[in-house]
Amino acid sequence: MSARLTLPAAVPGARILGVGSYQPEKILTNDDLAKRVDTNDQWIRERVGIVERRVAAEDELLVDMAAEAGRSAVKDAGLTPADVDTVIVATCTMRYPIPNAAAQTAEKIGVSAPGAFDLNAACAGFSYGMGAGADLIRAGSARTVLVIGAEKLTDWLDWDDRSTCIIFADGAGAAVLGPAPDAESVGVGPVAWGSAGDLSSMIEIREHNQALAQEGQSVFRWATTKIAPVALRAVELSGLTPADIDVLIPHQANLRIVESVAKRLRAKGAREDMVVADDIIHSGNTSSASIPLALDHMRADGRVRSGDVALLVGFGAGLSYAAQVVVCP
Repeated sequence: MSARLTLPAAVPGARILGVGSYQPEKILTNDDLAKRVDTNDQWIRERVGIVERRVAAEDELLVDMAAEAGRSAVKDAGLTPADVDTVIVATCTMRYPIPNAAAQTAEKIGVSAPGAFDLNAACAGFSYGMGAGADLIRAGSARTVLVIGAEKLTDWLDWDDRSTCIIFADGAGAAVLGPAPDAESVGVGPVAWGSAGDLSSMIEIREHNQALAQEGQSVFRWATTKIAPVALRAVELSGLTPADIDVLIPHQANLRIVESVAKRLRAKGAREDMVVADDIIHSGNTSSASIPLALDHMRADGRVRSGDVALLVGFGAGLSYAAQVVVCP
């Protein structure tokens, strides 16, 4: 008779225990950029909604930012690094992929021997990471998962290309996930995700100059038509309706895209008083870091309260997209 395998006891689901974020000190304004490329403050505000963004120092590594955000989230959760058993870093901008960011970040934080892996879904990476982390907990493979979105996009910019250098920035955000004690306490809903690989060349690192390039107008048209249905699907999977959503936190790609997604959700029943993230104004587009950065900033400003139901929606290169409903810690 063959040996019989057993599985860990499953839990009802996961919940967010704490969040944190980190941004570099250097602020780069629109006027600063206008000194280098043919642009101006009004042009940038009207097209993407950005006023300023943060830029990491030359010797400030992506894993340094990830570790700062991770430490903050662990502290916010009332835990210590010893309580964390799994670290996921969502990123698409590691300069050198080996060793991975998650293992380096865990070591910097002081997490001992965790499961550690990177996840690259570009700007949808944090939502992918939240889905993976929540499922690990629900299946019994992990108990406390630190999910970090971290990017140093300025390592990959052509500073003479005004179509990209005005948009992207650096930073990191994180969330700690733990098991929900019962079905009534589940705080991370199912993830609705997918990709449009036939459109992947819209955002890419082009080999000839190793600089990030994107087809801005094409991405804008795709995002303003395709992302709201993904968000609505996540709401449906969570067993809620658009009217149940207190806070909308889309990836901070472009303020006009954010406003378009919010408008489409309201047309489907979301409340007029639904709070909508606009962190891009002062943080720029930080890819996988943008959703947790916005969540942490909005909570600090009092725009998000404990118990609020938030809809997270990530989308970007790949073209990958993902959304889930969460309960704010």
